[in-house]
Amino acid sequence: MNAYAQLLRTPGVARIIAAQLVARFPGGMISLGFLLHLERIFHSYGSAGLVLAATSVGQAVSGPLTSRWMGRWGMRPVLLLTVGVCAIALTTIALAPLPLWGYMAAGLVAGLSYPPIQPAVRTIYPKLVNSRQLTPLFSLDASAQELIWIAGPVIVTFVATQISTTIGILLSVVFLVGGGAWFIFSPEVGRVRIPRSKRRFGSVLTRPPVLLSTAVGFLLVGACAATEAAVIATFGEGDSRSGVVLAIWALASLSGGLALGRLPVGPWALAWRMAVVLIGSALSVVAWEFWSLNAALIIAGLCIAPALAVIFALVSSSVKFSDTAEAYGWVGTGQLIGAAAGSAVAGFLIDAGGADGGFWAAVAFAAVGTLVPVLFRRAHPDLRGRDASPLPDTEPVPVQPS
Repeated sequence: MNAYAQLLRTPGVARIIAAQLVARFPGGMISLGFLLHLERIFHSYGSAGLVLAATSVGQAVSGPLTSRWMGRWGMRPVLLLTVGVCAIALTTIALAPLPLWGYMAAGLVAGLSYPPIQPAVRTIYPKLVNSRQLTPLFSLDASAQELIWIAGPVIVTFVATQISTTIGILLSVVFLVGGGAWFIFSPEVGRVRIPRSKRRFGSVLTRPPVLLSTAVGFLLVGACAATEAAVIATFGEGDSRSGVVLAIWALASLSGGLALGRLPVGPWALAWRMAVVLIGSALSVVAWEFWSLNAALIIAGLCIAPALAVIFALVSSSVKFSDTAEAYGWVGTGQLIGAAAGSAVAGFLIDAGGADGGFWAAVAFAAVGTLVPVLFRRAHPDLRGRDASPLPDTEPVPVQPS
């Protein structure tokens, strides 16, 4: 823990971690807030699902694009624009009486304008710490983001059910605007300038480590989404035990990220972390009651944040600094698509065979997620003793003949 304490004492690190967590807090609130608000309006979870799908599509499309814009126009202008548009779209959903297509259009705009805080902060990190501290910083970040998924759903559910679903969504706007302003006007954001990329949009995916990270992130988050659906199906939507199980699972991920964050990232790092997730997911299939399910998901959770930390380190170490934001945007898009795919596959299997179908879906995603880094091990850099910072942007320097 001394390493993390030293990290947090580094000038700017604690502030930028806290600011980006507050700004990203709506990520753990919007889905449930939309679900509860729109079900109350239309008395249909299917209608709410259509708005959520439109929002997810918007986020998946915009992630790499708005991230790349930060290299063209600067982080602050892009973040100010996206925070403002997204806040207006979310407020419209909360307050405006619209037909279903209107809510879908507003959801699409909210997704398209969702601020690229995550790519921005992970682009800033290499400029805040030395290369030896970068991998532990990615681990601390991956662990800390679990707070979004622990507290966010709890807060929005309590506010929406006890006060108002409208207030629940507006609260996410408060976090978005307040946290966004804190992050945008932090001195560290102003000091870091992302060089304009000279590569074509999307060409960063030709880098094998970026493609590997995007694929494994898709499969890891797909397994997590399937597990979440299966847990809710196991206990039922009104049973508080599902929330307890999911919170313990997230706490296990946070703990695993902090405990394993200083381990060297060798060529098998991603494979063995995904294997632990697979083992825990497989055990959840045979769990027979509350405590055995908790035990299985604690095992699975221990390596979720560590796997994400490795993904971030692989991306950072294998692209030029000017391409890091776009690369993280693609990784984020892969994770969003994985969340949608995991939920959809689990939903079909739960309808067909009960909650166990959702756990089997998680096993399938985790199994492929373990196999991919094994089969494509050559795409996995060995970062033991290596600098995980982005590659420098260089260009020819003209020399005058003597």
